[in-house]
Amino acid sequence: MKADYVIVGAGSAGCVLANRLTEDPAVRVLLIEAGGRDWSPYIHVPAGFMKMLDHPTLTWGYHAESDPGTAGRAILYPRGRVLGGSSSINGLIYVRGQPEDFDHWAQLGNRGWGWDDVLPFFKKAENWEGGETEVRGRGGPLFTSKMDRSPLCAAVIEAGREIGLEYREDVNDLPPGAGGGIGWCQQTRGGRWRASTARTYLRLAMKRPNLEVVVKAQVNRIVFDGRRAVAVEYERGGGSEHADARREVILSAGAVNSPHILQLSGVGGPEHLNRAGIAVRHALPGVGQNLQDHYIARVSYPVSGASTVNERSRGLALAGEIVRYLVTGKGMLTYSASLAAASVKVLEESATPDVQCSIAPGSFKEGQIGELDDFPGITAGTWQMRPLSRGYVEARSSDPREAPAINPRYLSEQTDRRAIIGGLRFVRRLFATPVLAKYCGAEILPGAHIESDDELLDYARQKGSTVYHATCTCKMGSDQMAVVDDQLRVRGLERLRVIDASVMPTVTSTNTNAPTIMIAEKGAELLRRAARAAEPAVSVKAA
Repeated sequence: MKADYVIVGAGSAGCVLANRLTEDPAVRVLLIEAGGRDWSPYIHVPAGFMKMLDHPTLTWGYHAESDPGTAGRAILYPRGRVLGGSSSINGLIYVRGQPEDFDHWAQLGNRGWGWDDVLPFFKKAENWEGGETEVRGRGGPLFTSKMDRSPLCAAVIEAGREIGLEYREDVNDLPPGAGGGIGWCQQTRGGRWRASTARTYLRLAMKRPNLEVVVKAQVNRIVFDGRRAVAVEYERGGGSEHADARREVILSAGAVNSPHILQLSGVGGPEHLNRAGIAVRHALPGVGQNLQDHYIARVSYPVSGASTVNERSRGLALAGEIVRYLVTGKGMLTYSASLAAASVKVLEESATPDVQCSIAPGSFKEGQIGELDDFPGITAGTWQMRPLSRGYVEARSSDPREAPAINPRYLSEQTDRRAIIGGLRFVRRLFATPVLAKYCGAEILPGAHIESDDELLDYARQKGSTVYHATCTCKMGSDQMAVVDDQLRVRGLERLRVIDASVMPTVTSTNTNAPTIMIAEKGAELLRRAARAAEPAVSVKAA
């Protein structure tokens, strides 16, 4: 099997690349995905995300290592294993982040990755239901939509304004230097259905004769000829196969699997590879290091006098919601993981907001997304936007079927501990406002008896979880721990790039799916430029 480009991973980034590269009919692309087709109804109905976090076939079934930051718990670490990847199982939130996130990338030496550089690629990707503006796009594949607004969450937004937060009608129209704000989340949703990258980018591309998609294929390693990546070895149906790349191999397998595949191929830190029993082909110590993720702790309250998801998710009320969804495309079944969000500054030294608080009109048993409480409730989850804690993804052995060790090392830095405590205290301040106090009873989690900083921190460790924003394990840069350069080429190797969330040098301040899609849009343009630059040399050689 041969193609110009062999892409590993049909997730948030890989589907974008497959679409953009095959726009040129002279280019042949092979896309390899470990999971299967995106046929599950849980994928396409937005609220179905709650059924997929530990799904036995649609996810990899990963857990992070037990760690002091999680009170010794080995927490669930969901990653999508299906066409669309994590864009098919996530909470559908579309938030780009602060402009300063990307300017910081550029300040680290990554040319072409500042806010003004990346904004055109955000716009190119999206089909925003509000119409095109200076900062929003209209003609792209990715449907982005306003949230169906809950009256209870509207009260939360009013409460935020009461305590001095600026209301933002469009949270993705954020000026540089913006202070604390609150507004409605936005979704990757088109009409009734989830707008995964499989639905919005890949479905169109699969009609083209120059794209081949291989599913249920476990990639074992990248094949090299010297320093040149020439093929991908994978298993399918019990047999081993090779896919030869005439131009480049592209890893788009995500922040866990992209570094793992590099390590299985002998690319990584020599000490780690030797420990895992893998022969070193190319020493690159940053592979799998620098793992960054957002860590969330939730505060929940019982609710009276307002409708919540809890009581509407069972019995006749649920039947009514299903009818409403089918007839109008609105209601509870269109909800994301959160409906509203506040960005606030809790650390004195921060120049911009440093904590995100996400609000949902429902509450979960033990504060974990999954099983709803038996009574009406509301939840606000808080996480530090720019954590300083750094973790790792490391192959445990040379066996591709053995899951890698994953450890974000949550709350290992004092600043991160201060931020989560400050975030929990902010949520309490928000819910103490008169506009919310009339709906909310005594705090369920962590409970009013949890008051001191040490108690709040212990609660966060005991009950916190990932926000599913794994990033930065193949970071872009020019320092010793960088894995790719600002063209997303793997340093010291040829014809090999990583294009996905793993290349972020630092995690963006809010949700990471929108920036990952932007990275893929920009990555596709980098590939096209490289191909055009190589054409004269090919022509001269042929002459």
